[in-house]
Amino acid sequence: MYHKSSFLRSIWLILLLMACTLSAQDLPRYKRIIKQLSSAKYQGRGYALNGVRKASKFIQREFRKAGVDSIMIQPFCLDINTFPGKMELAIDGRRLKAGRDFTVREYNPGVQGEFQLYHIDTLHYDFEHIKKDLALPQNRGCFLVCDFWFPYRHRRDFTYLQNPDSSHVGGIIYTWNEPLKFYKAYGERVADIPTLWTLSSVMPEEAQRIRVNIENRFYKDYSTDNIIAKIEGHRHDSCFVFTAHYDHLGNLGRKVFYGGANDNASGTAAIITLARHYAQQRPEFDTYFIAFSGEDAYLRGSRWYVDHPLVPLSRIKYLFNIDMIGDNNPTLHCEPSETGSWAFSLLEQINRRNGGFRNLKLCLLEEKSDHYPFAVRGVPCIFFENEEGDAFPFYHTPQDDWQHVRFDTYLPLFRLVTDFIGEISR
Repeated sequence: MYHKSSFLRSIWLILLLMACTLSAQDLPRYKRIIKQLSSAKYQGRGYALNGVRKASKFIQREFRKAGVDSIMIQPFCLDINTFPGKMELAIDGRRLKAGRDFTVREYNPGVQGEFQLYHIDTLHYDFEHIKKDLALPQNRGCFLVCDFWFPYRHRRDFTYLQNPDSSHVGGIIYTWNEPLKFYKAYGERVADIPTLWTLSSVMPEEAQRIRVNIENRFYKDYSTDNIIAKIEGHRHDSCFVFTAHYDHLGNLGRKVFYGGANDNASGTAAIITLARHYAQQRPEFDTYFIAFSGEDAYLRGSRWYVDHPLVPLSRIKYLFNIDMIGDNNPTLHCEPSETGSWAFSLLEQINRRNGGFRNLKLCLLEEKSDHYPFAVRGVPCIFFENEEGDAFPFYHTPQDDWQHVRFDTYLPLFRLVTDFIGEISR
């Protein structure tokens, strides 16, 4: 009788632990946070309409609900160009749709008027002939048109052509295949002449004129913040850190916003649910969860943090940067720092044991997300991203939304990182 009762108690304890683990992963909460952050309320978590500030307040509330021990706010400022106003373009009278048929570079100035088009002959390219053509009175102020990749083969020529004082052009249009992307990385300035991208399919070779009305608004010293939540561990000599950026691209005119469900509401939701997991199961070491602003604006938030760390960088045992995991590729992109590369083999062992991903792909360190500023400071870290799944083509487009995000990566990634921390915390 004693042995039977002991056995039943053991089974009950195992089931309870399994229930706690599944509860901590909390897929419904993860989905709810992504849906909220990618909604119209936050207008792409950009700067012009304060979407990033609204998102910050929401994330702080979610961290509190998760049960973290403390939340610290780290403000910083950035210069940023935005497009909250008119965003109109017509080619020979045919109006195009912003975000789908055309977009602008992040440093684009405001521009209004009607302009002649000058198509660069890329098959019989003659730079001296083009310069003479552009000097003609009838071509002054025209918009140059060419394929996006062509200038990479003629960088010096196009540096000249994009200088309004030398070539007297009004702007430049690059043609691109679908889907068009929008960026913020170099939005800390406003260029002298406008640069637009259009789909190749909407810019025929015989097109003659464009009508454009684009409004920009440049913010100097825009105040935003990093959000740092903490779970107290049993030990305080070292710490683990989870990071994800919560900012995104904001607006492209009044009617179009970039929801960023995959990029990076997915990573933000993941670190919030990880915070809840460790609030329920006290970790061995202090554990921090940092939601960065300014990532899509050239990693401004993480660069600021490593220059002004709230916890000494030398105390970080390992850092996990989670970005764009709202997808369904069974292969996980893993990008460790030099000092963090030792962890990859252990992560592979854990993944094989768990049967989570088909495989982990080891990739070279690149300057493309918030792990990079830590990596160059010698912090052991790794970047997780789920590339080339069904949601991947939509990143940096208005279609990166609730309808296109996928949830396959969350649970196996959650178990991978929590098991890894468990292994090296012993």
